[in-house]
Amino acid sequence: MTHGVLLLDGGLGQELIRRSPSPAHHHWSLQVMLEEPDLVAEVHRDFCDAGANIACLNTYAITRKRLARGQNLPPIGELLDRARQLGEQGAAASQNADAAMIASLPPLVASYRPDTQLPLEQAIGEYRELIALQKETVDGFLAETIPSISEAEAVLTAAEQEGVRIVLGLTVSDEDGQQLRSGESLADALAAIERFNLLAVVINCSKPEVISEALAILSESRLPFGAFANGFTSIDALEPGGVVDVLEARKDLGPEQYAAFAESWLDAGASVIGGCCEVGPDHIRALSTLLKSRGHEQLAWSDLAA
Repeated sequence: MTHGVLLLDGGLGQELIRRSPSPAHHHWSLQVMLEEPDLVAEVHRDFCDAGANIACLNTYAITRKRLARGQNLPPIGELLDRARQLGEQGAAASQNADAAMIASLPPLVASYRPDTQLPLEQAIGEYRELIALQKETVDGFLAETIPSISEAEAVLTAAEQEGVRIVLGLTVSDEDGQQLRSGESLADALAAIERFNLLAVVINCSKPEVISEALAILSESRLPFGAFANGFTSIDALEPGGVVDVLEARKDLGPEQYAAFAESWLDAGASVIGGCCEVGPDHIRALSTLLKSRGHEQLAWSDLAA
């Protein structure tokens, strides 16, 4: 019998860079949200119209350490509220008004760089703040692009202490799907998080070619699992505090090619799929078509907790 699948959305930040006339900088997603808010709502609308059952909110850049790099930004709670409101606005304007509002919990300092992570207790405290500020107003949390066991334990401990269950997104090496960006083994990471009550574990913001290797390991765990890949040629050029437009998009990963990778993830048993950076609404539409053609029931976020 064909299993049910939750279809996530795609890469919000890269879509904002593509659509906004403003030059990108290290607070690009926040600046667009403040200066061109309708663009954020528009991207959420387009992903929901493409078939996504969630709107992953524009909260990836909203952490204490990331905000400290900017000037004259609104308070953290105001930014989080604004991101949710724009997600709600976009979903309401789409054909999927029931899409779940899901807050992104990112690495607290920098993407892909486990060497920048905070001490464990500080990280737990900062993740707890982000969860506490949002847990009464969003439908769930997706920890994204987590590069190390330590950062995974921090966000999962924070979620446990705040009484919420989350989806954990780990990012793996571009050369080896069996290793996190930290160099730690994915198998060791799964063993370390075994004690937590997750909704699911996924691989995200990694090359699609290495994800199949990673899913072979995830499939051996007790957890629902899945993946959403990026469309970068490489992430090596991005430095902490840098601007993601220094990274180059692949030209061989259109909607049909991406859906072909996703089909192999479904064959491996993935029950959560979607897209990350450089994966747009057309890619998500291709995934929605794929799910329908294979006869998969499209799950809601709430089904993960059932």
